[in-house]
Amino acid sequence: MGSFSLFHWLVVLVIVVLVFGTKKLSGLGKDLGSGIRGFKEGLKGDEEVKDSSIKNTGAEAESGSVTGKDKR
Repeated sequence: MGSFSLFHWLVVLVIVVLVFGTKKLSGLGKDLGSGIRGFKEGLKGDEEVKDSSIKNTGAEAESGSVTGKDKR
């Protein structure tokens, strides 16, 4: 009694399609997909920025451009 069967989910799906229509549902799916894709690209961009900043910091330390003095 606590869980929904396949029949219940089909009835819910039919009601949603009747209320919103197929055009709105397909547009919603496209928008959701592009949002997820943008989120994943944003995560990749953050990782690339972290990697490049780590590489830049290491290169500066090796070249001697970091003085080690605190600017307070």
